Amino acid sequence: MDAVVQKPALTDAEQKAKYNFDKLAKRLRHAVGDAIDDFGMIEAGDRIMVCLSGGKDSYTMLDILLSLQKSAPIDFELIAVNLDQKQPGFPEHVLPAYLDKLGVPYKIVEEDTYSIVKRVVPEGKTTCGLCSRLRRGILYRVADELGCTKIALGHHRDDILETLFLNMFHGGRLKAMPPKLVSDDGRHMVIRPLAYCREKDIERYAELRAFPIIPCNLCGSQTNLQRVVVGDMLRDWDKRFPGRLESMFRSLQHVVPSHLADPKRFDFKGLKTQDTPFEDGDTAFDALELPPQPPEGSFRGISIMDSRDKLEGCH
Repeated sequence: MDAVVQKPALTDAEQKAKYNFDKLAKRLRHAVGDAIDDFGMIEAGDRIMVCLSGGKDSYTMLDILLSLQKSAPIDFELIAVNLDQKQPGFPEHVLPAYLDKLGVPYKIVEEDTYSIVKRVVPEGKTTCGLCSRLRRGILYRVADELGCTKIALGHHRDDILETLFLNMFHGGRLKAMPPKLVSDDGRHMVIRPLAYCREKDIERYAELRAFPIIPCNLCGSQTNLQRVVVGDMLRDWDKRFPGRLESMFRSLQHVVPSHLADPKRFDFKGLKTQDTPFEDGDTAFDALELPPQPPEGSFRGISIMDSRDKLEGCH
């Protein structure tokens, strides 16, 4: 008989590293599962176009969706789509090689949006707005061609908060990125499975998984972009005031229109006193009522998109 090959025992450092990675992977997986469950992002029979840019966020999104696909109680398809925008020096071989190795169905779409953006946008001006609109239009078209029912984008919690502040500071609107939305023509459903995931967790996960990251060189450095400024502000807050970003994100899920100032969202003109208690009414002394905070990394319960054994609990 052939001798049984014994694997060398892990060192203490290797065991610790494996434990930390498994804990991080579970935290991200549970967050994605909870977001999918909370917003009804994925249904039985869905064919989901996973937009893969080659950045840390989209790699992580694909990785976790593939993991959930294997254990979810419903069947759905995934097809990765990359838009090759013909940026100078773009490594065309990286994503096909990676996806072939995974055995994931994919499509590479070649559209020269780079030349359009460079021709239309004056030198020194922000290219992100036009680039994003061109890219989104192409992805909608490709989703139709592939018969996809959902379009998955890799925006995470920090992206959503950045957008909230950008709209407040520069657009005068109380608006963020919803985890799920329908396109303006009503024909396409966009989902953001990473909506509950922290960017710093995604960065660490991508580093440990050694994804072949492709940088976006279309916009150059553009270090003074307002999104960069807001992102730096949020990271500073997160460092100096732990828990602040979590609290801000929870506020997006507990909106009280009667305590804002939009007459289109609440009938202030028709507001009258009454003899019965009024929901959301003001009190003489507002008590600070905050829900109990779960330990970092814990989640509410078992998501339908999660294979966690109900006896296992959360990690």
